[in-house]
Amino acid sequence: MRAADVMTSEVITVGENASVQEAAKLMAEHGISAVPVVDRDKRVVGMVSEGDLLHRAETGTERRRAWWLEMVASTNQLAGEYVKSHSGSVKDVMKRDVISVTEETTVADIAILLETSRIKRVPVLREGKLVGIVSRANLVRALAMTIKERPSGAEADDRAIRDRLLAELKAQKWAEVSPANIMVKDGVVHLWSSYYSDQEKRALVVASESIPGVRRVEDHMRPVPAYLV
Repeated sequence: MRAADVMTSEVITVGENASVQEAAKLMAEHGISAVPVVDRDKRVVGMVSEGDLLHRAETGTERRRAWWLEMVASTNQLAGEYVKSHSGSVKDVMKRDVISVTEETTVADIAILLETSRIKRVPVLREGKLVGIVSRANLVRALAMTIKERPSGAEADDRAIRDRLLAELKAQKWAEVSPANIMVKDGVVHLWSSYYSDQEKRALVVASESIPGVRRVEDHMRPVPAYLV
């Protein structure tokens, strides 16, 4: 399995000149813990996470040190902490050294990268531009659908099934499904999306069953919470 098979394609991003409040609002509204920061050409220039917004002057949580620790801290360190807790610009609080992968990177390599780098997600780039993101949750979903290894060439078959199903759903006005919520393994389609009605849920299953090569459809879908309808 590669990054392209498990990544979330519809990535929430923020511009490098956006405000800290805008970034915080995006993360809160979409229930995510970090967003890639991109420039005008959609190239990733940084990453801002909840951890980067933990110590802020607006909420009274800026970092405070004991007087003796401030004595030994360098002026550069103290100045940097001040900027991060008081600046209103994303470019001043984001992490600039962003680790990334390509669409061809294997999920095994991504898992090692997330563990060794102690990060929760990694952007997927194509010719330097953002095309997706792989998080720990994506890898857990990939693990959930692994039952046994298939013969050589099976991954290509799964990829073809997934591509045909995504194309079919894209043509349907009723289908609002993120590609990250559809996975195919051993000819079995795994549906992880949320649905608004039983008819929509059934339609997703029917569309999946209609794709040539599909052996079975596994329904992991959940209804959209009533307060979001």
